[in-house]
Amino acid sequence: MAWALALGLGNAGAAPAGWVYTANERDHSISEVQLDNGQVRTIKLDIAPHNVQLAADGAFLLAVGMSAHAAHHGPGSQGQLLMLRPAALDAGASSIAAGEHPAHVVTDLSGERAFVSDSAANLIRVIDLKAKAELGQIATDQYPHGLRLSPDGQTLYVANMKGGTVSVIDLPTLQETKRIAVGKGPVQVGFSPDGKQAYVSLSGENRLGLIDTASQRLVGKVAVGRTPIQMMAPAGTREVYVANQGSSQRPADTVSVVDTATAKVVATLKTGPGAHGVASSTDGAYVFVTNIESATLSVIETATRKVIATHQVGAGPNGVTFLVR
Repeated sequence: MAWALALGLGNAGAAPAGWVYTANERDHSISEVQLDNGQVRTIKLDIAPHNVQLAADGAFLLAVGMSAHAAHHGPGSQGQLLMLRPAALDAGASSIAAGEHPAHVVTDLSGERAFVSDSAANLIRVIDLKAKAELGQIATDQYPHGLRLSPDGQTLYVANMKGGTVSVIDLPTLQETKRIAVGKGPVQVGFSPDGKQAYVSLSGENRLGLIDTASQRLVGKVAVGRTPIQMMAPAGTREVYVANQGSSQRPADTVSVVDTATAKVVATLKTGPGAHGVASSTDGAYVFVTNIESATLSVIETATRKVIATHQVGAGPNGVTFLVR
């Protein structure tokens, strides 16, 4: 593994504290952005990471993706889950087999178990991070992709891209209890801070789906930008920030801000070409968006709904996660 150094560009507002990590799929790396001074450093990996996620206890930075050295990705190929220490990324990573096509990863609230969506196998792989071993599998609908944990830690929602559904998984029993029909091309899910509402990006409809978690029903849709991918509902707000990626031929460069009380877009922010991943600071004061086609990370201040900084990261940044040490 090797380090590269870069600096943030266009810092204009008050700098937030903490670190942001981006999964750079096109150059097989993770970038670490130190927000208070704009310093960026990039570490090469043995995989092409599609997603990166901080474990709930902060002990590990998890990345999933296909081998960077594979001649092709198909039946028989093997994806990996990497475990890195945030404070010592250059110390190396532990690797765990994660199926033919691992897409996203999250952990339970203890940080002891990881859940990896295997799009090729139509299932969620349950990984014991301490034992570095697979505990079991949970069947889903077709092509599970993005997944997120409910705020109370009891339920996992999974977006099934080819199935047009969201799988509801009960964590105490590790069973899929329901599939919610949502529409075309669901990519990622998210939750309101209180857990009463869930969201799903419908990339095939250019809409954000709204789910009532009590009834587990789709209750509405909001038109957003072209090809919405990830979203986040920051703490302390009643808004959802939706990244609109567009296509590789016609990249979109916007984030739609949806007011959840009125189910309307109240602002459209310009970030960078291929807006994709979304994360937020713990207090909800900032939202972070990866831009695949420009290899940048945009920092948005939620109070003003303005992009206050843009940082150059590795090529093809997809997933993104935030850390305060």
